[in-house]
Amino acid sequence: MAQKIKVTYSTLASPDPLLDQLYEEAVARVKQNFGQTFPLYINGEERFAENTFTKVSPVDRDVEMGFFQKGTEEDALDALSAARAAFPAWRDTPWEDRVAILRKAADLISERLFDMGAVMSMEVGKNRLEALGDVEETADLIRFCCDQMEKNEGYSITMKSESPRHHNRSVLKPYGVWVVIAPFNFPCALAGGPSGGALVSGNTVVFKPATDTPYTGWLLTTCFRDAGVPKGVFNFVTGSGRTVGQAILDSPEVDGITFTGSYDVGMHIIRSFASSQLPRPVIAEMGGKNPTIISKKADLDEAALGVMRSAFGLQGQKCSACSRVYVHNDVKDAFEEKLVELTKKINVGDPTLKDNWMGPVINNASFEDYQRFVADLDSDGNILFGGNALDLNGFFVMPTVVNDLPEDHALWKQEMFLPIVTIAGFEDLETAMAKANDVEYGLTAGFFSEDEDEIEWFLNNIEAGVLYVNRDTGATTGAWPGYQAFGGWKGSGSTGKAAGSVYYVQQYMHEQSQTVVD
Repeated sequence: MAQKIKVTYSTLASPDPLLDQLYEEAVARVKQNFGQTFPLYINGEERFAENTFTKVSPVDRDVEMGFFQKGTEEDALDALSAARAAFPAWRDTPWEDRVAILRKAADLISERLFDMGAVMSMEVGKNRLEALGDVEETADLIRFCCDQMEKNEGYSITMKSESPRHHNRSVLKPYGVWVVIAPFNFPCALAGGPSGGALVSGNTVVFKPATDTPYTGWLLTTCFRDAGVPKGVFNFVTGSGRTVGQAILDSPEVDGITFTGSYDVGMHIIRSFASSQLPRPVIAEMGGKNPTIISKKADLDEAALGVMRSAFGLQGQKCSACSRVYVHNDVKDAFEEKLVELTKKINVGDPTLKDNWMGPVINNASFEDYQRFVADLDSDGNILFGGNALDLNGFFVMPTVVNDLPEDHALWKQEMFLPIVTIAGFEDLETAMAKANDVEYGLTAGFFSEDEDEIEWFLNNIEAGVLYVNRDTGATTGAWPGYQAFGGWKGSGSTGKAAGSVYYVQQYMHEQSQTVVD
């Protein structure tokens, strides 16, 4: 039944009343399980550490969702050892069999859609459509990786022959032990997607979720486990980045890593790997400061809706969120009026309730960052709407629209990762483009215009990896596997290849040329 109700990031409303019923039943069901203690998962066995940490819901600080293991350096190294020991057999498993297991994992994720989505809403603060979309994307990312393995027949390709006696092949083979470090904002998709790519390629995986989202990480782990992934092939460790994370990064047992998170941490990982004895691949997605340019020839209703959804979906806590808007001076006032009117209609509150579109920010640090940023913006700019924290028992803040911020203000270039969008006017498109490109990031960008020449100009000049034109369902957000590749340029990505694209899976393998002479 769940698989018949498809939710993506472009879903504007519940597509079927049954979705709401199943989701609300799942919320009630999972709440009954709060307060359990959850294990590590190493070498196919559950493990418990000496100490645990408590996952408190950002929706209600009195709700303890569960207790998770504060893994040690020894736990991290044991997980890597288990993955190393399991690698030869998994590598030698026919790729068709690996695909079959991974497809089963994807099906289990889809079957468990509502329970996983309900937990995610309370763990992260996502509304029901965002949470269900995250879970569904996870399954589709894994299926897309399987599709690519099948389409390319395991990436074994016959090459030209010098003579009938020569037999030449190009074969892609797995690296070995792969680490996946996931962020809090997409705790399922940005964990399961990379893990699926690594596993279907023949690598073994050690997965560390964000400290804020261990519950979703555990539910994902059970899907891989229950699908029949052999022991040691997929391992789950929780704990602090300073202990577990650093132990993983320092170990020579790691052959490759996928990291999604901040620019500073991503660059630290890249530099650490570069200083090791041998080169090792790093797939890093490191955030964005994403612009939308609005021409005087734009449909302003489309533009306002697209910016609102991208700026404030998941409380602006997306690497793809629209945080900067450059709008032609001729239509700036009209656009701002439309955007503010839409923003005023956003309900902020418990994201498990249907009428609330914005939930809380993830934790107290983000809650305090918001208050610090808006104080700065109020001092130097003009807050058109928002700018306040809400007096609720969670980390709730208002969506915030700002204009008249000086061009040299630091927050034009700093990723805030919060529901704050800044607006500036421009007279000519070239000036707007120069400002849009003048950041160290290059993840997503949006453009609104009804002029075909302007659209082509935008596509040819913007420096970002994911582009959207006239997209009212999300000016800069909303990629889906197989439909839009998702990866950044400049400081937003390390490889130039994108998730959900035809070039993604190959990053988890290295090439071997094989020549056999009769």
